[in-house]
Amino acid sequence: MCAFGAIVWPPRLPRLRGANILVATRHGATCPAGQSTFLGRTHLAQITRRTFATGAAAAAAVPIAGQRAHAAYPGNLTVRFIVGFTPGGAQDILGRVVSDRLGALWGSPTVVENVAGAGGNLAMDRVAKGPTDGSQICILPPGIATNPFLYSKTPFDPEKDLIPLSQVATLGNLLCVRKDLPVNSVAELIEYAKKNPGKLNFASSGVGTTVHLSGELFKRMAGIEMVHVAYRGSAPALNDLLGGQVDLIFDNITSIIGHARSGNVKALGITTAARSSLAPEFPVVADTVPGYETTSWSGVAVRAGTPKEICDKLEADTRKICQDPILKDKLATLIAEPVGSSAAEFQAFVQAERAKWGKLITDIKVKLE
Repeated sequence: MCAFGAIVWPPRLPRLRGANILVATRHGATCPAGQSTFLGRTHLAQITRRTFATGAAAAAAVPIAGQRAHAAYPGNLTVRFIVGFTPGGAQDILGRVVSDRLGALWGSPTVVENVAGAGGNLAMDRVAKGPTDGSQICILPPGIATNPFLYSKTPFDPEKDLIPLSQVATLGNLLCVRKDLPVNSVAELIEYAKKNPGKLNFASSGVGTTVHLSGELFKRMAGIEMVHVAYRGSAPALNDLLGGQVDLIFDNITSIIGHARSGNVKALGITTAARSSLAPEFPVVADTVPGYETTSWSGVAVRAGTPKEICDKLEADTRKICQDPILKDKLATLIAEPVGSSAAEFQAFVQAERAKWGKLITDIKVKLE
């Protein structure tokens, strides 16, 4: 006598109408021909073609194990958030905030890994070539839009290998000048530059950074000339601005706001489209240069090929945490605003950033190797 279990069918059903068909086993046990056990009673399994079709349809309605795993994402996974920059910077802090809040929402462990180098390319490449089970999430930086134009070759395809799912945060840069430069507004800076062509210089944290590209875009849109002075990082650039060795910088507001508020530098304007609710004292550069806007931002992305169920879950949960008061408070320390866009909105934004910066980078002929 065998235990009740799965039904094993021959490749083709017999043509005999009403024929008895073998019912078999669980764990490999077999029954005597034509018999099965069900709740202790022995009976003949009179299973016809119609009964088989009904059973097959019912079986098809049962979710497969993989589908159940997707619905339960992240389940038992330890999700790793891959950040393309060193610890302590804005992108790293944003990544840790996202990791913390999603981990709290899921009730499961999360880890932040810093894979710094090549303007975020190394981290993006790690995720682009990683698993498709949602266990690796890229903290997506602006480099996804700019790096294809800055580097002759990237180790992954930025347009095909990653799926942007939601923009988490955005923050502006702050146009600041040395405190003894005889200008007190964006309009006065432009006038001074036109009267002294080529004499002004602007510092940046490195070629191709948002700090650098903000200055290049300003030059072009304001119709002025300035000399770019690239540093290896924000700290040495800021030190030379404080010391008067350089004239101005479009630095991330997170890095420079303390000096601006203390009067160590003069802040002329923020590069966002509207005043920041977190720093409303700074006017908008676009009030003087219409259409000017640059931001640093961060979002989440996964490897292409990740199942839709996982992508949808991660998108929805990321949007949810962007309404989390704890996340908002932590972003406020960076003077960053939460976004929480949909995948479609974020992907359209990334494409617009590619078009905007690709044209500028190509025009000014900047390349990194």
